[in-house]
Amino acid sequence: CPSPAELRPSNGTRLCALLYADNSPYYEQCCAGAVLEVLPGTDLPYLPRGWAGRASSLVVGTKCELTVWSRRAKEGKTRRFGA
Repeated sequence: CPSPAELRPSNGTRLCALLYADNSPYYEQCCAGAVLEVLPGTDLPYLPRGWAGRASSLVVGTKCELTVWSRRAKEGKTRRFGA
Protein backbone atom coordinates (compact mmCIF):
# COMPACT_ATOMS: atom_id res chain seq x y z
CA CYS A 1 0.00 0.00 0.00
CA PRO A 2 1.21 3.52 -0.60
CA SER A 3 2.04 5.65 2.41
CA PRO A 4 -0.39 8.51 3.22
CA ALA A 5 2.17 11.05 1.93
CA GLU A 6 2.35 9.27 -1.46
CA LEU A 7 -1.31 9.77 -2.43
CA ARG A 8 -0.94 11.53 -5.77
CA PRO A 9 -2.35 10.27 -9.08
CA SER A 10 -0.38 10.44 -12.31
CA ASN A 11 -1.41 14.06 -12.99
CA GLY A 12 0.13 15.16 -9.64
CA THR A 13 -2.97 16.52 -7.88
CA ARG A 14 -3.43 15.69 -4.22
CA LEU A 15 -5.71 12.81 -3.19
CA CYS A 16 -7.44 12.46 0.14
CA ALA A 17 -7.97 8.70 0.03
CA LEU A 18 -7.69 5.57 -2.07
CA LEU A 19 -10.15 2.72 -1.63
CA TYR A 20 -9.20 -0.71 -2.99
CA ALA A 21 -11.49 -3.56 -4.01
CA ASP A 22 -9.17 -6.48 -3.17
CA ASN A 23 -7.66 -7.45 0.16
CA SER A 24 -5.35 -10.17 1.39
CA PRO A 25 -4.04 -11.42 4.73
CA TYR A 26 -0.57 -10.71 3.29
CA TYR A 27 0.26 -7.01 3.66
CA GLU A 28 2.13 -6.73 0.36
CA GLN A 29 -1.04 -7.88 -1.47
CA CYS A 30 -3.57 -5.72 0.44
CA CYS A 31 -4.03 -2.73 -1.84
CA ALA A 32 -4.99 -4.39 -5.12
CA GLY A 33 -7.79 -4.58 -7.64
CA ALA A 34 -10.00 -1.69 -8.66
CA VAL A 35 -9.21 1.68 -7.08
CA LEU A 36 -11.56 4.52 -6.12
CA GLU A 37 -9.78 7.88 -5.83
CA VAL A 38 -11.26 10.40 -3.38
CA LEU A 39 -10.25 14.03 -3.94
CA PRO A 40 -10.11 16.57 -1.08
CA GLY A 41 -13.54 18.04 -0.34
CA THR A 42 -15.42 15.22 -2.07
CA ASP A 43 -18.90 14.50 -0.72
CA LEU A 44 -20.29 11.12 -1.85
CA PRO A 45 -23.68 10.35 -0.27
CA TYR A 46 -23.74 7.34 -2.62
CA LEU A 47 -20.72 5.40 -3.83
CA PRO A 48 -20.24 5.02 -7.58
CA ARG A 49 -21.88 2.01 -9.22
CA GLY A 50 -20.27 -1.25 -8.20
CA TRP A 51 -18.54 0.09 -5.05
CA ALA A 52 -21.23 -0.43 -2.39
CA GLY A 53 -19.89 -3.00 0.07
CA ARG A 54 -16.83 -3.62 -2.10
CA ALA A 55 -14.00 -1.55 -0.57
CA SER A 56 -11.76 -3.80 1.49
CA SER A 57 -8.58 -1.72 1.92
CA LEU A 58 -8.04 2.00 2.19
CA VAL A 59 -5.30 4.58 2.60
CA VAL A 60 -6.09 8.10 3.83
CA GLY A 61 -3.70 10.92 2.99
CA THR A 62 -2.03 13.26 5.43
CA LYS A 63 -4.20 16.18 6.59
CA CYS A 64 -7.32 14.32 5.41
CA GLU A 65 -10.13 12.48 7.11
CA LEU A 66 -12.47 9.95 5.51
CA THR A 67 -15.90 9.48 7.07
CA VAL A 68 -17.97 6.44 6.07
CA TRP A 69 -21.52 5.46 6.95
CA SER A 70 -22.96 1.98 7.49
CA ARG A 71 -26.04 2.73 5.37
CA ARG A 72 -26.67 4.60 2.13
CA ALA A 73 -27.40 8.32 1.93
CA LYS A 74 -25.28 9.05 5.03
CA GLU A 75 -27.50 7.03 7.34
CA GLY A 76 -26.55 4.65 10.13
CA LYS A 77 -23.35 4.49 12.12
CA THR A 78 -20.27 6.47 11.11
CA ARG A 79 -16.59 5.74 11.28
CA ARG A 80 -13.75 8.15 10.62
CA PHE A 81 -10.35 7.27 9.21
CA GLY A 82 -7.21 9.40 9.15
CA ALA A 83 -3.65 8.97 8.01
